[in-house]
Amino acid sequence: MRIVSLLPSTTEICFALGLGDMVVGVTHECDYPTEALAKPKVTSSVAHDGLSSREIDALVRTQLDGSGSIYTLDAQKLEELQPDLILTQRLCTVCAVSIEQVQEIASTLSSKPQVVNIEPRSMGEVWASFRKIAQICDSAAYCAPIIVALEARYRNVLNLVRGLSEPTPKVMLLEWIDPPFASGHWIPEIVEKAGGKNTVSFRERPSREISWTEVWQSNADFIVFAACGMGVGWQKKEIEIILGEQGLSGLAGESVGMPKIWICDGSHYFSRPGPRLVETTELLATILHPELKAEFGSKFRSGVDYEKF
Repeated sequence: MRIVSLLPSTTEICFALGLGDMVVGVTHECDYPTEALAKPKVTSSVAHDGLSSREIDALVRTQLDGSGSIYTLDAQKLEELQPDLILTQRLCTVCAVSIEQVQEIASTLSSKPQVVNIEPRSMGEVWASFRKIAQICDSAAYCAPIIVALEARYRNVLNLVRGLSEPTPKVMLLEWIDPPFASGHWIPEIVEKAGGKNTVSFRERPSREISWTEVWQSNADFIVFAACGMGVGWQKKEIEIILGEQGLSGLAGESVGMPKIWICDGSHYFSRPGPRLVETTELLATILHPELKAEFGSKFRSGVDYEKF
């Protein structure tokens, strides 16, 4: 099987399931595991370097209104790679090449690849996507123990956090900064599994733009920023600007009446419905329940994977 993965999440799934040798092409955003970096790239997009989250949001909206996609797919490279299987999704045009474009180009390839849509909305569907890929690759029996072990780790987090904090900490998790987007799809479930209670969220539905008034009026104990595609350092600068504009500069952290603010690497720990969502749940549990730092803390790098604001 020759696989082209058009999603960072499916690239991670293939490698986690031991199918990495089958992957012959990936996107320019597939940066994990390190072995994926050596695979040929079949997509590109306009660089957003140096832009603020507000500017990126405006640019992306303009691109989507104009062409329906912010990505370019290299048809010539795909023909050279001769894939049997192309993994993609139709859920979010901000996340990947539109499935219509993929299907149109796939129909012209001499290898006549199967185009498979992978778009989980819940953790149950995430696990189902693992099994679907394994089955398509005729590796269901080989991959089954790997998937079972990941599911067991995920369930174990809830066992560890049960009864640790009373009342249950209220959590606002934001997938974008300016404008703020409250979390959707699988993330509200992860918040609950990590021992938190969602304030504004959209379970098994797309994340949605909300106002800063809604953010502050949610009375969250924790605000967790996990902007899609953005690392901790970049988000920290943006948050400082936002707090200044809101007249809250210097009031974050341990100030009375202010939520605790944490920043996480959104791409690597929240945005991709792949195997690292297990680590995401462990990371969030560590943030909400500091007593679990001895259990999970050594896995994560302060200032890189997460940081308290």
